[in-house]
Amino acid sequence: MARRTPKSRRPLLEREAELVAVDEALAELTGIRTEGGHPRSGTRRGGVLAFAAPAGLGKTTLLAETRRRASALGCTVLYARGGDQEQGVAFHVARQLLQPQLAGAGDEVLRSTLGSWYGIVGPALGLCTDGAGAPPDPQGLADGLDWVLTHIAVRRAPVVLVLDDAHWADPESLGWLAAFAPRAEELPMLLVVAYRPDELPAQAEAFRGLPDRSGTRPLGLEPLSAAAIGRLVRETVGEHADEAFCREAWAVTAGNPFEAVELTAKVLDRALRPDESSAHLLRDLAAAAKGSGLIARLERLGTSTVRMAWAAAVLGTSISPAIAASVAGLGGEEAADAADRLRKARILTGSDVLEFVHPLIATAVYRAIPDAVRVALHGQAAWSVVDAGLGPSAAARHLLETHPEGDPWVVTQLRQAARDTARAGAPDAARRYLARALREPPPFEDRAAVLFELGCSSLLTEPATTVNHLRAALEEPIVDPAMRDAITYRLSQALAHSDRLGEAADTVGQAARTATNARARLRLQEEQFMWDAFRSDEPDSPARSRRLTRLADRLTGRDLTERYIIGLRAWDATLRGEPAESALRHSDRALEGGLPWASEDFGFEVPVLVAMTYMYADRPGRAEELFAAGIGDYERQGWRGAHLAFGYSLLGYVRYRRGRLAEAEDFARDGLRLADRVGRGTPVVWYTVAILVEILLARGRVREATALADDYDFREPFPAAVTFPDAQTVYGRLLLERGMVNEAIAQLEACGRRLDPRGMRNPGWSPWKLHLALAEARDTPERARATAADAVERARQYGTASAIGQALRVSAEVAAESDRLKLLHEAVAHLERSPAGYELARALVDHGAVLRREARLHEAAEQLYRGLETAVHCGAETLAERARDELAAAGLRPRRLRTTETDALTAQERTAASRAARGEDDEQIAAGLGTDVESVTRLLSAVYRKIGTDRAGLARALAP
Repeated sequence: MARRTPKSRRPLLEREAELVAVDEALAELTGIRTEGGHPRSGTRRGGVLAFAAPAGLGKTTLLAETRRRASALGCTVLYARGGDQEQGVAFHVARQLLQPQLAGAGDEVLRSTLGSWYGIVGPALGLCTDGAGAPPDPQGLADGLDWVLTHIAVRRAPVVLVLDDAHWADPESLGWLAAFAPRAEELPMLLVVAYRPDELPAQAEAFRGLPDRSGTRPLGLEPLSAAAIGRLVRETVGEHADEAFCREAWAVTAGNPFEAVELTAKVLDRALRPDESSAHLLRDLAAAAKGSGLIARLERLGTSTVRMAWAAAVLGTSISPAIAASVAGLGGEEAADAADRLRKARILTGSDVLEFVHPLIATAVYRAIPDAVRVALHGQAAWSVVDAGLGPSAAARHLLETHPEGDPWVVTQLRQAARDTARAGAPDAARRYLARALREPPPFEDRAAVLFELGCSSLLTEPATTVNHLRAALEEPIVDPAMRDAITYRLSQALAHSDRLGEAADTVGQAARTATNARARLRLQEEQFMWDAFRSDEPDSPARSRRLTRLADRLTGRDLTERYIIGLRAWDATLRGEPAESALRHSDRALEGGLPWASEDFGFEVPVLVAMTYMYADRPGRAEELFAAGIGDYERQGWRGAHLAFGYSLLGYVRYRRGRLAEAEDFARDGLRLADRVGRGTPVVWYTVAILVEILLARGRVREATALADDYDFREPFPAAVTFPDAQTVYGRLLLERGMVNEAIAQLEACGRRLDPRGMRNPGWSPWKLHLALAEARDTPERARATAADAVERARQYGTASAIGQALRVSAEVAAESDRLKLLHEAVAHLERSPAGYELARALVDHGAVLRREARLHEAAEQLYRGLETAVHCGAETLAERARDELAAAGLRPRRLRTTETDALTAQERTAASRAARGEDDEQIAAGLGTDVESVTRLLSAVYRKIGTDRAGLARALAP
């Protein structure tokens, strides 16, 4: 029979519907459509196209045709393929997709292109060996990869991203792409994915639910019909193939295109007559193309060829012939001959880089390797890739498949691979490598270090697991005291992140008592002071405060440990309601040498506490400066999970304290969105919800706040940590706003029982007494007045204008009618000297309402107009509506608001502020400006709100 050469590119049989979907998607992407044989330009739109089908039904061929058509239309094509053997290699698919688009540029160009993302995504994509500082968190890295892919999509539009065998993609890449996929429609990008639905891993379930371009489920591929298989056979072996032969070919392959192609190739190799006389031979030929038949055929090619195939199967994809020869233990010529035989047998393809003809063949060969031999080949592969200069990370996936033998080299490679992988932002992969290193096992003297590294790799994702590893590490003999201290620090962090603050404090406290090095002991004490500061169940908080005071007052701040202790002293002063000047003095001392926010060793807690100290002390502008710098550090470092969520949420809380409620809500919602990515039930979600509830209540949206609290189970039991705002206090206020007075009283009284014994008396931090007074006023007015009076006294001790003004306003609300005017007048006077815009608006409206009831309409109108304007600028809708109602009750029409308030000071405001900063009093400023004292008071009140400070902070805030 004459030998027939197959066509280089066959038409795709019975895939018309799928190709129509491809063409429609490409037309939508490029905006080029054909009508009447002529191209027509239109709008562009990206999207997702998914194909799901069992093995061998032509997914890869369909994707190859998609790539060809996309290229013909001028699209940039990004291509990657998952590999059965590379599933454990972090970012294997991401590198295939993105590295070719970036690696050609020099390092300088690459740094310029990626900007601040260089050190975050560079290690993951293999573009650089290391980044600066601590590793990014997984979410930060995902954001960086999002940015890179978006940048490519915009700069090289239109882009078609093709991912074949997605079921074998590594978890890190797959999770990233699954999260990114919904954004494709917003970009000039078509994402085309193919996978085997029965083998799709759990982390890729998002792909299963992704709709295709038409909004339906992923497209499936059906086996070919008998007619299609007949056409395929005749195109290969000749048109003279008879119907009986073709039908038998369809029957033995069940319409599977891959099996049909392999079958016809063997028909050609055997020179069979394609007629009914040979049809009975097809079943045996088909069996030889897969499973045991394939392996039997391979074994007939000789021992060296079998070993070469085994080595290739162990290495996976993109196989280097030289490395495969090394793994197989073959010489150069012998390996080349074996590769030729495998190519002729349609098992391998390629020359400089080898690939299996089909993943089904690779899987069959790999599974046929005897267990002991497979383990040995993986071990040899690890040595070979390291010798070839590919590094420990390339060896690690092979070492995972070997049996523990107590080999120090294996431990060394796995530990280095874990460090590289963690630096690349894949802590789960690092954890797998270290767990395997621990089973090797490591040398006796290294066991504690391996346990420590293993614990660190799971700190953010599985703190409870970290605790177990680190406690095991401390039980090992440790020669280096620094290592023991490092393990102890990290153990305390893990315990704290698990809401076990008491254990965290006890762990470092016990270590401090036995430490022999003075500096190490001081660091351990700092950690204990920090966790004790957050504990709601601390047994003797006043005694701890006294110890902290004595220690902090004698420290100079010469290193970070000392500055952290001084910062903790500032926060302790804030909680206890000591004069704000004292807290500010310690905060200034703590910042003199710098407090890094993105430090792996020291954590972010103390820098945040120092920033919040400024906020509570009526310097929110200074707090915002610190948060802006800290958030910048997080973003540069790639810390875009819990750290960044805390940063945005607390920045929203600072804006809330300034009375910028709309901005506050935006920041808090951004924080909650980031926190949701970390995971519900985590501390960052809890505290972010507390902040957002507080903001919504201030805006008068009680139903929305209630729905948010219900959605996130924001109720008892409350976390063990004392934070900002105090969650139980916020919950009590929510109950009060909902009219659940008795329940609110119970919660707020519980706050008192929890905080008062600890000496936490500052109503500026936790205004539980003020909310309690409002709740008590309904049934026990005298008790409410006593409660409010005590809150006023505490606020005066702390001394900030905002705390005193708020306490006086609430005191007026529960006071006898005859006392309210005086209290509100004083409240307004204090709040005018503070940056607390929302509290000022409330006091102004309350003051105006009382003046109206006293028939002092001119004065009432002035306060109500001011209160309305301030409430509108704050975004306090319900308060503004109340002001309008009060004006209407006074027979006044709400006048048009004056120009919209901005952060920019007017010339008159700047002059008044500069004079105040130089120490002039209001009378001197009034004389200099040619106005009255009342006008100066209002000018300065606007200044305080705009730049976020009180009078004492003006000089620094106005400094260039």
